[in-house]
Amino acid sequence: MSFSSDEVNFLVYRYLQESGFQHSAYTFGIESHISQSNINGALVPPAALLSILQKGLQYTEAEITLGEDGTEQRAIESLSLIDAVMPDVVASRQNQVNQQKPVIKNETHDTNGEETKTTTTAAVLSTEQSMEVDGSIEIPASKATVLRGHESEVFICAWNPTTDLLASGSGDSTARIWDMSDNCKSPNQLVLRHCIQKGGTEVPSNKDVTSLDWNCEGTLLATGSYDGYARIWRTDGRLASTLGQHKGPIFALKWNKRGNYILSAGVDKTTIIWDAPSGLCTQQFSFHSAPALDVDWQTNTSFASCSTDQCIHVCRLNVEKPIKSFQGHTNEVNAIKWDPQGNLLASCSDDMTLKIWSMKQDTCVHDLQAHSKEIYTIKWSPTGPGTANPNMNLILASASFDSTVRLWDVERGACIHTLTKHTEPVYSVAFSPDGKFLASGSFDKCVHIWSTQSGQLVHSYKGTGGIFEVCWNSRGDKVGASASDGSVFVLDLRKL
Repeated sequence: MSFSSDEVNFLVYRYLQESGFQHSAYTFGIESHISQSNINGALVPPAALLSILQKGLQYTEAEITLGEDGTEQRAIESLSLIDAVMPDVVASRQNQVNQQKPVIKNETHDTNGEETKTTTTAAVLSTEQSMEVDGSIEIPASKATVLRGHESEVFICAWNPTTDLLASGSGDSTARIWDMSDNCKSPNQLVLRHCIQKGGTEVPSNKDVTSLDWNCEGTLLATGSYDGYARIWRTDGRLASTLGQHKGPIFALKWNKRGNYILSAGVDKTTIIWDAPSGLCTQQFSFHSAPALDVDWQTNTSFASCSTDQCIHVCRLNVEKPIKSFQGHTNEVNAIKWDPQGNLLASCSDDMTLKIWSMKQDTCVHDLQAHSKEIYTIKWSPTGPGTANPNMNLILASASFDSTVRLWDVERGACIHTLTKHTEPVYSVAFSPDGKFLASGSFDKCVHIWSTQSGQLVHSYKGTGGIFEVCWNSRGDKVGASASDGSVFVLDLRKL
């Protein structure tokens, strides 16, 4: 098997994307001229680079461990990737195998009249893994609806705020709207194809859909793409308008509560407020010195933005300069979120810290240091004064590449629960509408649902791909999730 340089570059680019290193992927893509290749990314399966490397290692190990007659010799220590491409190391391992006797796998011993068999390590691990999740909390397959249709990894999903329509966005350059209402026996899907003008005709952009958000009425869906365009779609799948002011990929976009403006952030270092009815750029803000990664509305006309430049800016419509800037992170800031009242701003970073900011002061209110790896995302609970759940305390959830989720009492600046069942990086967390539960999704393919009061694991479900996003419907009885293998699934929590 041989590969062209374009193919190798694309596999590395896709691997960086799938691993969550979106910004490194973008930089690598620019430097290696990915956009000039004729490779259709939608046809490349998820985790292709890892699959090829794993197969290569397996073939090399098999060649070493098999004798000339085809029988298996004694097992060897697994080869590292570097070892596998060094002829001297491979030859040395082969010599070791030739000097050893074949392994006997299933010896039987007579012990007080009872037969016992030695068990392989793989069988022991399999038993341990199956016992790890309590059967009483595991969600049965009958309560999960798997939605197939996307041809590449699905980075995002979001429920319509008024109906059981689930939107998803993928690396196959489409978004899809799935009808998950109870009266729909087999879920219908609307395919929202992201196309660009080329030679006077519309052709698929072949770029990832990176972000999506419903307006508060649930009548319009906005999407952002790596092709640099934001788009507004109707619930019947028709394209309402195309927003084309960014010069490069869009990383995030959000509707304001009133539904008249859309806010977007891009690799071109700018953030834009769009007039939703006309699709025109109302104001473009150019205060970051590096790609803008996330945005969040504070009010209908003011917002915060964060960037790989380690800075956070608070801006207001029709004001030329930031009304507040926060500095303190020592690495790129991945996500920002205002609390439900718009008083406190939470930020998380690759510097492994979570910080809480207030417009009343320049330095952070809390500098929360407990995670041991990068913090990918954060979410506030829909609780506390002024919310639909005023009698519950306001808490903040953080998800990290250290495989944990933490729940924080922000008033005290203290971690109240550390959720530790995941075994791979956690990419997404979401609170139920009543604030009593938290869903988390990880690259270990699991969605876990936790009690926010006790920190106990309540339900668990294992899908078929690494989980990029989890979300709750408006009633709080269904959880949607999107995965790296192109699947989207919905967990029905009723009658569990």
